[in-house]
Amino acid sequence: MRFCSLGSGSGGNATVVETTSGSRTSRVLIDCGFSARELETRLARAGLRSADLDAVFITHEHGDHVGCAMTLARRHRLPLWMSRGTWRAIGEPDVEGLLQFARDGQPIAVGDLMLSPYTVAHDAQEPLQLRVSDGAHHLGLLTDVGSITSHLLANLQGCDALLLECNHDRDMLEQSRYPASLKARIGGRYGHLSNDTAAEILRACRHNGLRHLVAAHLSEQNNRPDLARAALAQACGALPNDIVVADPVLGFGWLDLR
Repeated sequence: MRFCSLGSGSGGNATVVETTSGSRTSRVLIDCGFSARELETRLARAGLRSADLDAVFITHEHGDHVGCAMTLARRHRLPLWMSRGTWRAIGEPDVEGLLQFARDGQPIAVGDLMLSPYTVAHDAQEPLQLRVSDGAHHLGLLTDVGSITSHLLANLQGCDALLLECNHDRDMLEQSRYPASLKARIGGRYGHLSNDTAAEILRACRHNGLRHLVAAHLSEQNNRPDLARAALAQACGALPNDIVVADPVLGFGWLDLR
């Protein structure tokens, strides 16, 4: 099993996870926060085309995660998974029989991949994040969440790789030119994770089998890669250079869980 990012930030988010068993490869796109043309460009950078995907999963309704999801699903006849709340929030579109509703705690099979959605605290209608497994390896994905819950921590235990939101540095956010209302939203319990809160989650989930650690969804105005790396490194005892930071434009290349 392996995964890569096509970009992660306020300008758009998309992650590809795949596994190969014998001659069959199973591949899912998690979030689709770009235009159709831009998505194809970014997939090509990862050696893929839209036609190579088996399904799309949308975590919530915000534009940097939904993007061209409906167009992509219709054009390539891809199953499109999202919560019922997300579907309602984007206007209950007709996706020509391709829509599948996801719920907390109900596993979803995409070929040889098993997606396990779990609820998080974010300012969306019914946001879901994911744990993805091929039976032997486990990837925990967590972005767009404002606070820690026991349910969140339970779903991230024992993962071989973690992709954690490190949206902002608290001091940088406080000193930014953002209006007070926006600062309160971002830093609130239904907003986005600060570096130190992401580090707290990591402390609760770290174990000797953790192979890959990714800091994702960094704010270009209110964070820096070195600050995110330092916070996570301190939490898990790793060197900062061992931590991957997802770039808003380039994402990151394939990381293998084997």
